[in-house]
Amino acid sequence: MSDEVQPGHVRVRLDLSYDGTEFSGWAKQAAGRRTVQGEIEDALRTVTRSATTYELTVAGRTDAGVHARGQVAHVDLPREVWDEHHGKLLKRLAGRLSRDVRVWALREAPSGFNARFSAVWRRYAYRVTDNPGGVDPLLRNHVLWHDWPLDVDAMNEAARELLGEHDFAAYCKRREGATTIRTLQELSLVRGDDGIITATVRADAFCHNMVRSLIGALLFVGDGHRGAEWPGKVLAAGVRDSAVHVVRPHGLTLEEVGYPADELLAARNKEARNRRTLPGAPGGGCC
Repeated sequence: MSDEVQPGHVRVRLDLSYDGTEFSGWAKQAAGRRTVQGEIEDALRTVTRSATTYELTVAGRTDAGVHARGQVAHVDLPREVWDEHHGKLLKRLAGRLSRDVRVWALREAPSGFNARFSAVWRRYAYRVTDNPGGVDPLLRNHVLWHDWPLDVDAMNEAARELLGEHDFAAYCKRREGATTIRTLQELSLVRGDDGIITATVRADAFCHNMVRSLIGALLFVGDGHRGAEWPGKVLAAGVRDSAVHVVRPHGLTLEEVGYPADELLAARNKEARNRRTLPGAPGGGCC
């Protein structure tokens, strides 16, 4: 798989955000379901008056109900389309897109840039409150209500045992042919002055349901149903535990995607496509 842009085309980076409440996730789906990708591609085709739908590649596909503040995508446009429209494209997209999705920046990407494979980390936030009165109605689509008091110190103690490179099979929904080895760079929780607990979760990449499963395990620690050592034991066991619940999607937001310096993009793309194994594990090789 090459990151070379086809002759006569230009790769464009898009920085965007959306409220995922009314979307069936990022990726286009059959049966006319409303998705972020579908909405942006339709708007792009309309405002450039093109007969062709230009397909977006995204840094991280989000599930139905998950939000994004710092999502990144790219699209390859014919050079003549970009030259004709780029000066007014941002404003035209704002006029065409629904109010729950916005493109904030459009710019020609550096050589070798790939929104997905160039990324070195993704940072998510999950927000939850244990306020006995529930969630502020103005925040109900972005904050989970947990109806047990939560011990943030105990949750952070448990979180520290999950950091580093591991096989997160116990916290992922397996997909055929895909590795579940990831490097969890940060997992920490802070209670704000408003009582809302924000979990920051950063990794080189995430497998399906990984963030929401990790939060589900930490909530069980925080409310006293499990000890601080339990999430680490689940990780080490390497199999799904029925006690680990995948929490609801609306508390989750993709906050930021990190990329290396331009001269390191090609090396990062190659590295990201290599199938990872842990030391001593069977298998290996590319893809």
